[in-house]
Amino acid sequence: MKPSASARVPIFLAPGGGRAYPMGRISALFKADGTESANAYSISEWWLEPNTKGPGAHCHPEDDVFYVLEGTMSFLLDDQWVEAPRGSFILAPGGVTHDFENRSSLRAGVLNFSSPGDFEKHMPDIAEWFAQHPPGDAVS
Repeated sequence: MKPSASARVPIFLAPGGGRAYPMGRISALFKADGTESANAYSISEWWLEPNTKGPGAHCHPEDDVFYVLEGTMSFLLDDQWVEAPRGSFILAPGGVTHDFENRSSLRAGVLNFSSPGDFEKHMPDIAEWFAQHPPGDAVS
């Protein structure tokens, strides 16, 4: 059966592929968002250099799901910080205050899943904010 003109197409990205948003000591790499997912979800990688603060404590109505790809990331969930080594899974339900930072001496990265899939539309403003407010050193 031939797909219709409005059908989504498969995506293959080699390692490091995607739409990059460098923000100094933080970088985001979007793998799928918006039209690629019919606005159902957004998938991105977030990488923090050693000893780097993250986006700051925040909350939103949507769940935020993270999977640690490399290194150890520190996560704030409500009012408690947890250390999440490679392979850890983190779910910050909608409405829960959360944050992440890299308190280690090695680069760390997470895979982030957000739903709905329109998160990337905020990235130009987020990147601009970080250009004006470079991330500081994480608490050791």
